[in-house]
Parts: sequence; structure tokens; C-alpha cells
Amino acid sequence: MKQIIAIQEDFARIDTFLSKELNLPKNQILGLIKHSLILINDKICHKGGIPIKKNDQITILNPKQPIKPQKETKTHLDIEIIYEDDDILILNKPSNLVVHGAPSVKDETLVDWLKAKNFTLSNLSGEERYGIVHRLDKDTTGGIIIAKNNISHANLSMQLQSKTLGRYYLTIIDCPIKDSIIIECQLGRNPRNRLKMTKLDHQQSVTSRYSKSLFIPLLTNEQKNIQLIAVKLFTGRTHQIRAHLESISRHIIGDQTYGYHGNFKGRILLHAYLIYLIHPTTKKNLLFKASIFDDMLEFLETNFGKEKINEILQKPEFLLNIS
Repeated sequence: MKQIIAIQEDFARIDTFLSKELNLPKNQILGLIKHSLILINDKICHKGGIPIKKNDQITILNPKQPIKPQKETKTHLDIEIIYEDDDILILNKPSNLVVHGAPSVKDETLVDWLKAKNFTLSNLSGEERYGIVHRLDKDTTGGIIIAKNNISHANLSMQLQSKTLGRYYLTIIDCPIKDSIIIECQLGRNPRNRLKMTKLDHQQSVTSRYSKSLFIPLLTNEQKNIQLIAVKLFTGRTHQIRAHLESISRHIIGDQTYGYHGNFKGRILLHAYLIYLIHPTTKKNLLFKASIFDDMLEFLETNFGKEKINEILQKPEFLLNIS
């Protein structure tokens, strides 16, 4: 599979053109060029600064098929595959799992699992991210999208930008909200705690980024002063849900980093429940549901009632009509 783009006018640099055309960061385009996956008029492009001219033809290739190991690589992880075809892979990420590696990460990552399973995946974001379209925090569970080729990766990245790809989360907070609320602000690194993100005035940090979330109350336990809410993401910033809630003095149950002070000693109860997207090849509208893990499900049933929780989980599509 490959993508071909016919050039309609002259451009000074191919990396700048493709960054705008595919709506991707320039470093991802340079990664494609580094791996000889960009051709100009059927010749390999070696530099991002090469000019392109009207009537040129750019070809974007998929990564090469990985070498099959003689025997399957060992992995200690057990990850549910929600859906898989030639273009996309939808997984249900468990808690205590980092998506991709870093110098400080010693444990097996989701990318390590993907490599161990020998999937043929996109390298559009570089080999260390291995098909990852978006990320989830280490202790956040739920649906995550993996691209199996570069064409699909570019398409899904554009869908993230255009909002035709989106996610709904379920979480429990320690202080109920009365009505649905949209929070939008500039998010940046907290100057007093580098482990946290925080709401910033744009002037406070040149590295802050616009963020927007919708918070929807679902079930409330008045006695315990806790509430099940749904969250729709319009942007996907680091710690976005947690930082937005902190900005209105709410915290997710189990989130010690952002200030939860209750008695619950488990992990943060935040789950990416629904993913909707347009399939990169078939163009069909798809909706995927990631089953809630037992620890969070037990908390929900104990504190809100099994019948009420089942009613919400069995008909999650109603969330798509809330915006």
C-alpha cells in the first residue's frame, strides 16, 4: 500500500509541504524521509529541504515488513485486542503500563508488547513509538488506537485534528458537579511541580498549549460525595483531564498526584471507554467500546449500584449525542 500526491504548485521544501498536507509535525515527516519512505518522481528523497515543483509526484511508502523471528519473543503482558484489520489495531490497555519507552522506564512497555507480537505497524512517529496514534498515561486504562501502516497513521492523525476521531472517558470524582461543563484553557507544566500540568495564562509559558474537555455528570452518590462522570476530549494534552478537574477543585479517585485525599488506595480510576473514528480505508463510521477492568467495575457497582452501572455500560452510544 502507498499514498501518491500530485503537486499542483511549486513549494520551497518537501518537509514543509507534507507537514501541512498531512497535518503532521515536521519531525514525523523527517522520520519518513530518514527511513527512505518518501519518493519524488519515483526517486528516494534524502533531505527535507528539497524543493518540489508543479506536476511532481510524491509517493509515501509503508514501512517494510519486519523480519519474522524464528520463535515468538517472550512477553509478560496480556493485552486484549478489541479489533484488528490490515489498517488499524484497537487495544484495551491495562493499568500500570507505559505506552512507549523512555530512559527512566525499566518495565516492559506497550510498544515492547507490540514488537514481541511482531505486528507490522506504522513508523510514522519513529520506531520508538511504533504505530502509536495517541497515548494514555501509565495508570489510565482503556481504548488505544494503533496504526498498522503509514497511510492509516497519517489519516488517523488528520482525524484527530478534524475531530472525526474522538474519545470518551469514564471516571469518578471526589466532589460532584451539578451540570455538564466545558473547560478550555492553556495547559503547561506546573512551575511548582514538574510532574503535573496546570492551567496557565498564555503569557505565562511559551510552551503552553490550548486544551478543551467536556465533563458530563452521570451518577452521584450523595452520601459519599462522589460522582461518575463522562469526559469528551476535544484535544489530547498530557494529563488534560486531571489538570482540568484540578482547575475547578475536583480530583479523580485514586489520583494522588493531583491532590485526591480520600481513603481509596487503588490506582487512578480513569478509563478510556469509547473510541469513534472513520476507517482509513473503508470510510465507515466505527465505534469501539473498551471493557472496564475489574477493580474499577467493582468500585462502580459498590458505590453506584450494579443495575444503574449496567444500564450505562450496555447503552454507551447515548454519550455520542452529548456535546
